[in-house]
Amino acid sequence: MSLDRYFLLGRSGLRVSRLALGTMTFGTDGAWGAWGSSEETARAVFDRYLDAGGNFLDTADLYTRGTSETMLGKFIAERGARDRVVLTTKYTYGLEPGNPNAGGNGRKNMMRAVEASLRRLGTDYIDLYLLHTWDRLTPAEEVVRTFDDLVRAGKIRYAGLSDVPAWYAARAQTFAEAHALAPIVNLQLQYSLVERHIEHEFTPLAQTLGMGITAWSPLGGGLLSGKYRPSEGRGEGEGRLTKGDAGTQLGLFTERNWGVVAAVETASKELGRSMAQVALNWTATQPGVGSVILGATKLAQLEDNLAALDFEIPAELRRALDQASTLPPPFPYKMFGDAYQTMLHGGASVSDKPVGYTRP
Repeated sequence: MSLDRYFLLGRSGLRVSRLALGTMTFGTDGAWGAWGSSEETARAVFDRYLDAGGNFLDTADLYTRGTSETMLGKFIAERGARDRVVLTTKYTYGLEPGNPNAGGNGRKNMMRAVEASLRRLGTDYIDLYLLHTWDRLTPAEEVVRTFDDLVRAGKIRYAGLSDVPAWYAARAQTFAEAHALAPIVNLQLQYSLVERHIEHEFTPLAQTLGMGITAWSPLGGGLLSGKYRPSEGRGEGEGRLTKGDAGTQLGLFTERNWGVVAAVETASKELGRSMAQVALNWTATQPGVGSVILGATKLAQLEDNLAALDFEIPAELRRALDQASTLPPPFPYKMFGDAYQTMLHGGASVSDKPVGYTRP
């Protein structure tokens, strides 16, 4: 279960584990407090991840209202692991009611937020700093210039974006390239067998402009964890999605998604692997994905997840998973299929590059 094989994140020299440790549930404060874990459990999860060779840690100032950052900084210091780990945190969300400049993506809030995160994390630099969510207001140029200033000041090493429109990410990266500013090396996006919308825009964007994708919620909000099986009554498993109407309210308990879960359950039985391992393996081995974020509230969950890359999904099972989960292409992507391409090129056989040719 060793994770000590590292890969470059996007078009950068930053080496990260293919499985990252998400710490949104470190602590019991704030909106996610009910799903959080005690300091003792969080420490055990953190230690096991590092002992397995993992080096990619993800948090945010929003998570458990800063407790996640505080715990993570404490654990890193106690292990003497600061130079070994790749520490990621995020900013955007306002935690000061009534103060409009203590939230959003503008320069004032980014400067405030990074200093607050540095204090909580107990460090003088952040390896990867991300805009957490598009605020619909701040120009991409302002965000990129501020990221560049923080890199030059030594407060962050690399910059990235999470949960933004594809056009916004493209604008940010193009502006950075045009003005020789610190590039965007990472896109953190929701991606799983039940959420594949990023494939139309974000995957080719990331591959073309040099941004590695880190996938959050690779188990589809827990739907693919193995707690909910079509063979055992669908939404009758023991988990947070069956508390109240959570699964329905989140839009997860749909006929399409149950078909995906059934395909994962079939693959799980044929491979002798847990459903969570199958779902994580599929996501981690998709085009453009640099790393997958694990979110474990129990040590047993992490142990299972750490073995997700110890096997390969055979071609026939991967096809079954793809067919069960594929989404119909929205306009205009249906016009880019083989039939249209044949007409476009006058019936001639045209391919992108000859075999052996690599992109610059």
